[in-house]
Amino acid sequence: MYRFAAAALVTLGSCAALAQQPLPPPTPLYPGAAPRSIEPEPLPPLSSTPAAPPLASSPAPDVSPPPAPVTLPAPMPPPAAPAPVATGPATQRAFCDQPVTVRLADRDALPEPYRQLIGVWSDAAWTPQLCAALVVESVQPDGTASILYVFGPMGSNTRRAGGVLHGTGVIRDGELRFQNSDGTQFAFRPLYADLDGRLTTPQGQSYQAVFKKTL
Repeated sequence: MYRFAAAALVTLGSCAALAQQPLPPPTPLYPGAAPRSIEPEPLPPLSSTPAAPPLASSPAPDVSPPPAPVTLPAPMPPPAAPAPVATGPATQRAFCDQPVTVRLADRDALPEPYRQLIGVWSDAAWTPQLCAALVVESVQPDGTASILYVFGPMGSNTRRAGGVLHGTGVIRDGELRFQNSDGTQFAFRPLYADLDGRLTTPQGQSYQAVFKKTL
């Protein structure tokens, strides 16, 4: 404690000695420059020209992504024209001893390439024992044909069975084609006023016959 008091006395004595010494002049902030006066100074006169209004600050550019393009739905296609149907008068015919009801579509309502195939084609024989007839009732715009195929024995002495097949064929490149359930393939192409028919069995046997137009 005595040491602390002695140190305090020494410090106070040093401060008193410094207080008695003259202080050096202050160092100017800007050496060599005269001190700036702080006395009030007159303001400059107001200009007679009105001040221009401050310019409006330009808005910040929009950096948001552009809106996604709106995709309009595709227009609906016009309704397809109804396929021609066999609306003609019904006619009873017999081919290869098979009774058949024939009803044909209006040829004028069909596209030009299909008109010549509409009708009854008969009096044909693939072999001396097998007769055949073909009825093309109608044809749709895509070439699908509604047909009747009739077959039977040539004479009463033949025991071969006959029948009438109802089905569809397809017309491509002017040729009507269809296939039987057993794999037999048929192809018919116009031959003047008739049809040139070709039959091919699953075993590869081929037969040809001319079908006369009878209606």
